[in-house]
Amino acid sequence: MSLWTRISEALEALRQGESLSEVFGRLRTPPERTVAFTIAVIALSAKMAKADGLVTRDEVTAFRRVFHIPPADEPAAARVFNMAREDVAGFEHYADRIARMFREKGKPCGADSVLCDLMEGLFYIAAADGKYHPAEDAFLARVAEIFGMDDLAFRRLRARHVPDAAPDPYAVLGVSSDASLEDIRAVYRAEVRQTHPDQMIARGVPEEAVQMAEQRMQAINRAWEEIQDSRRKQA
Repeated sequence: MSLWTRISEALEALRQGESLSEVFGRLRTPPERTVAFTIAVIALSAKMAKADGLVTRDEVTAFRRVFHIPPADEPAAARVFNMAREDVAGFEHYADRIARMFREKGKPCGADSVLCDLMEGLFYIAAADGKYHPAEDAFLARVAEIFGMDDLAFRRLRARHVPDAAPDPYAVLGVSSDASLEDIRAVYRAEVRQTHPDQMIARGVPEEAVQMAEQRMQAINRAWEEIQDSRRKQA
């Protein structure tokens, strides 16, 4: 059974008058967590689209890159997006439910967290049109706060995705510019491990969304190469 078929089945309860947020609240155990992850990204993307007041074609295309949507399942995906956009529940309500579902007790929202994966998808969509609106930044900062993501982790994601002529490679990896090359290498290797599709799927990211790993891997590889080149020139 495809992810989108399972989503459609989950939404059948809407015909009984339940809100999308109520349906979402029941999706707490595997394999329903992958359905919840997908609905979470769609719902928050729909709410984020309201932040800058415009849904561009590039943003829609970016969403399709984050999630592989077969043509036959496009109506189901569009239905969730429209329901989330029209639902009276605010984005903070969604973000809080998502945080409660995926936050691991006693563990920060780090790079190996499904909440970080979700934030990465939102950044990818927000920056897809080559513009990053201040309202989108405020939206994502508030979602990150609700998720329990610290400022360093937030800035790391923003450095990877927000259009910039010369992104800071240290910010992309989330390390200090005065850290030793050995310490930076350790962070880089950890990022590579956490970005592997098998690791992402194990965290609860649906297979249909692991395309996110490709761009993340490109960003961290490029940052690591730039740091190595810079250190060699300084030697």
